[in-house]
Amino acid sequence: MTGAGRGVLGAARGSSGAGRGRLLIYLGSAPGVGKTTEMLLRAQRLAADGRDVVVGLVETHGRAGTAAALDGLEQIPRREIDYRSTAVSEMDLPAVLSRAPQIALVDELAHTNAPGVEHAKRWQDIADLLDAGIDVHSTLNIQHLESLNDVVSAITGTEQQETVPDAVVRAADEIELIDVSPEQLRGRLSAGQVYRAEQVDAALGNYFRMGNLTALRELALLWLADRVDEALARYRHTERITDTWEARERVVVAVTGGPESLVLVRRASRIASRSSAELVVVHVLRGDGLASGRDHMPQVKEIAASCGARVHVVVGDDVRTTLLEFARGVNATQLVLGTSRRSRWKRLFDEGIGSAVVQESGSIDVHMVTHAESSGGRALTPPRPATRRVLAWAGAVVVPAAILGLTLLVDPRWDASSQGWFFLVGVLAVSLLGGVWPAAVCALISGLVLNFFHTPPFASLAVADAGNLVSLVAMVAVAIAVSALVDLSARRHREASLSARDAELLTLFARSALRTHRLDDLLEKVRDVYGQDGVTFVDVDGRVLAAAGARVPLGGEEATTTVSTGAGEQLLLSGPQLTGHDLQILDVVAGHASSLVRHGELTRIAADAQAVAEADRLRRSLLSAVGHDLRTPLAAVKLSVSSLRSGDVDFSPEDTAELLATIEESADHLVSLVDNLLDSSRLAAGAVHPVPREVDVEEVAVTALLAATVGTPDERARVSVDTAGATVWADPGLLERVLGNLLDNALRHAPGSEVRLTARTLHSAGPRDDRSGEAVEGHPGGAASRRARTLIAVADSGPGIPGHSREAVFRSFHREGDANATTGIGLGLSVVRGFTEAMGGTVSIDETPGGGTTVEVDLPACATSLVSASADPGAPAAATAPTSPAAATAPEVAPSRGASR
Repeated sequence: MTGAGRGVLGAARGSSGAGRGRLLIYLGSAPGVGKTTEMLLRAQRLAADGRDVVVGLVETHGRAGTAAALDGLEQIPRREIDYRSTAVSEMDLPAVLSRAPQIALVDELAHTNAPGVEHAKRWQDIADLLDAGIDVHSTLNIQHLESLNDVVSAITGTEQQETVPDAVVRAADEIELIDVSPEQLRGRLSAGQVYRAEQVDAALGNYFRMGNLTALRELALLWLADRVDEALARYRHTERITDTWEARERVVVAVTGGPESLVLVRRASRIASRSSAELVVVHVLRGDGLASGRDHMPQVKEIAASCGARVHVVVGDDVRTTLLEFARGVNATQLVLGTSRRSRWKRLFDEGIGSAVVQESGSIDVHMVTHAESSGGRALTPPRPATRRVLAWAGAVVVPAAILGLTLLVDPRWDASSQGWFFLVGVLAVSLLGGVWPAAVCALISGLVLNFFHTPPFASLAVADAGNLVSLVAMVAVAIAVSALVDLSARRHREASLSARDAELLTLFARSALRTHRLDDLLEKVRDVYGQDGVTFVDVDGRVLAAAGARVPLGGEEATTTVSTGAGEQLLLSGPQLTGHDLQILDVVAGHASSLVRHGELTRIAADAQAVAEADRLRRSLLSAVGHDLRTPLAAVKLSVSSLRSGDVDFSPEDTAELLATIEESADHLVSLVDNLLDSSRLAAGAVHPVPREVDVEEVAVTALLAATVGTPDERARVSVDTAGATVWADPGLLERVLGNLLDNALRHAPGSEVRLTARTLHSAGPRDDRSGEAVEGHPGGAASRRARTLIAVADSGPGIPGHSREAVFRSFHREGDANATTGIGLGLSVVRGFTEAMGGTVSIDETPGGGTTVEVDLPACATSLVSASADPGAPAAATAPTSPAAATAPEVAPSRGASR
């Protein structure tokens, strides 16, 4: 299956010139479906056809089939990056650019590069290659799409650490879906074609369960189907195709906002669900005075959201035309309308919107849904202005003729004044339709007919009686006066209707701006309401601040409508030309957009100010702590060294050993303080990125204890370790720092007390099906990883921590009661919490039974029979690890960013 997608980013890039390279992405639902192999096989065919193809970077992950497909292709040597004393291999971007091939193969689009290369993300490297005119073939799994990150996490129980913006993938010139069935993929795993034998059981029992793979496959198919649908919509727009192409079922339901709207949406949802169709709700906002009440629109939006439908609000006075244009614009195959609320006799004069839509719908199937409101009728509404004008001019001719026929049938003994009343009533009827000139013409014709047929001399236009002339003039004056009043009332009614429409539009735009504070959401709402192809907001220098739509104008010359703000920014729209009245609304919307830009700037300034304030607070706290806590061990070192160097005193070997031990302990304490300061600064800067793997708790605990900076070896012998062979899924360096700080705190604040470090794995049942009692497949809480946690506890029998202070001790530079302020600067527990949360765990403090403090660290378990979801072979590694899940268990590929000793 192949589809093309080019969004806002693609449109912007596409304008840069014809020399830009093309991007082909092989999209898969899960690791192991064969994306890289398919990319390599196609590259082999292209190379055989004489195309210049090189391999920028391809990860084989030890798979024989992938390695075989790589043979014979020219490969650019990777460059080695030294990161924390570990060699990490990355693509040599300058070398690929210098080689300048026709096609470059760059695997794993979502990969995060190691520090020290040109860009943080591989997709940014690919952008440089494309700008250089090099075609790029790359691979991507559906779980790495930024918009689907939370969905995949809910399905698999694994949060993806590496994502790529949707706009980057949408901008690809070609997206090819590499699809295999879940059964076939699990068969590949079982045969050892994807992961090593020791990883297969864990993979099949966690990430690669049938339910997970089926859901991920559906996500991939639906996402790509949407991209194909976007490409089809662009093609239809470019080729000006209005006929419905039934490539995909799409049901549009039209609502007025009245009580019947709720029934229509529910009914349309059932129609859509039967054919697995997309449901679209449209509300035509009219300004001609014929709109129904919109009191139920909030409930309509709630029901639409629950049905997975989006509510579109469009502007148009002619509901029939606007509705059909919208339906054809979204390539709808079915249209759902409510039956008319007009009574039968009213339908004789106006058949209603439903009947007109049915007659002009063409290939769109129309469903007329009955509802309770259809039997109640509705209030009489005035005809539309164009209809009134036609009726007025027709009445100016027809009414006098009809009244003449009536007067000729009545008793001829009636005098002219009596018969004149009939003509006056007719003139008033035409005047009520509005229009001064039709009323004046009707009055003039009526007067002449009355004079010709009913006043002596008969059959003559001569006026024998001056009273008849007065009657004619009065009739014309009354007609003009009444018609003028009717026109004024109709104009006021139209103005009130337009004001109501404007108020609703302004409310709609203001709500969109205030709800999310996102400029692109506001522009998308403008594009939707006015049926534009694209909307862009640019600053004074013409720089695009935000855009919406498939064909966005990048400058004033590409826009059909331009609205400027007082600050010099511009709202650019490309699409149907808008009226002057619409421009007044858009002028307010442009002000909203400008306010959102200012809001974003102020938010960033406030965040920067808060960061500066926090940095200043930390600086003052650090100076206060360093002023004493670092000077104390330094003073001990200086005193001991001065004593040893003094020639006045002849120290015994025992005294010399004691002074040297003091120097060593003080130096160790200084190292511990500096380590905690560095760790705290890394946490504040967000520079901690764990690379987890299976870790034996006892091994790390012993290492942390041997490196403890508090107490003598005899004092450290007070610590007992009992982990019962428990393992965790964690970064070993970070875990060592966590346990080291906890042991230091326990030894320091509970002198003479026994310190116990224990670990145990906890298993919970997870969510169960109410009927079968089995674990819920695919539920985040039902995943095996959520039912296995390792609880590491460090307990002492010291003075303990009061309950009201247990949360405060995790703050930086906090020292409970300052009882022992000479031995620390209050960063240990702050670092413990930061590192634990970075590894996906939690930390808490409780009271030790019998007195004392117990600190518990809760981390994902990793046992032989039950592996954490974070260890899932299908989940990507951390930010510095390769995108491939298999690399998650290979710490030599990417270094741990933990503060390993």
